[in-house]
Amino acid sequence: MMRPFGRVPAVAAPAAAVAARTGAATFAEAEEPASSSSAVAVRGTTELARKQDAPALLSIEDVSVVFDGFHAISHVSTTVGEHDIRFFIGPNGAGKTTILDAICGKNRVAGGRIMFKGKYDLAKMKDYKIANLGVSRKFQAPSVFCGITILENMELAAANRHSLYSTTFLKLKKDTHDYIRYILDFIGLYDKRFDYPTRLSHGEKQWLEIGMLLTQHPDLLLLDEPVAGMSRRETEHTAELLQRVKQECSVIVVEHDMQFAKDVSDDVTVFHEGKVLAEGTMDEVSQNQTVIDVYLGRGGDQ
Repeated sequence: MMRPFGRVPAVAAPAAAVAARTGAATFAEAEEPASSSSAVAVRGTTELARKQDAPALLSIEDVSVVFDGFHAISHVSTTVGEHDIRFFIGPNGAGKTTILDAICGKNRVAGGRIMFKGKYDLAKMKDYKIANLGVSRKFQAPSVFCGITILENMELAAANRHSLYSTTFLKLKKDTHDYIRYILDFIGLYDKRFDYPTRLSHGEKQWLEIGMLLTQHPDLLLLDEPVAGMSRRETEHTAELLQRVKQECSVIVVEHDMQFAKDVSDDVTVFHEGKVLAEGTMDEVSQNQTVIDVYLGRGGDQ
């Protein structure tokens, strides 16, 4: 059964899209923060305790990744709850992307477990099976098909097929078409749906790929430096998008933009030399002297 994005019923998606273009508030918009900066509300110890006690969507348990004898990741453990936005930060080469690739099955795990929904060990599964479970991965460079329209890109993603035959003869259910239109409006590309991706800015291409992933109704979205190369305005819009995406699924973001991390994250995990150095809210890790010495004191890697 199709799961509505942003808790808007799929059959009502066109109405939601029209409402968004005419200025009327949809349910998803009603829960959206007024700005990306409002996402940084201070969380008290009661809320943090509640999050720690909640069931984990993803549990990384003593995971190591080894390349030709080199321990790129060494005994890493952390958990990500449902509807959380977790940032992985740290110096270049710290292991952030390596652990992201391990979660989606691209990197082989040498030891430990990656438990998803409490019953699937992703460390023992192929990447396509992991994707079918609801884990979607976006790489740093946008991966869209420039020879077909934006709408056709979305349709291919929704059908989970990537062929010329699918582009020509693809037939989707009405609620899927409605859902695609809703997502296109949500990411701000509905009015450009008949254009080709070559006409989009870098930021718009990133939003298109995020939209393509959302058509597959992920439970966990993995993003690798989604705002790299974006203007500040595009970055702020991406922050707003992710706050709304959070209503539907959990998100793990690898990022070097510390302002973006501060504006968007629920919690951050700091990596250094393949290990977890610190973990907590952005405000908490920003005051950690060790984190300051090895990373933040240098302004991140910017």
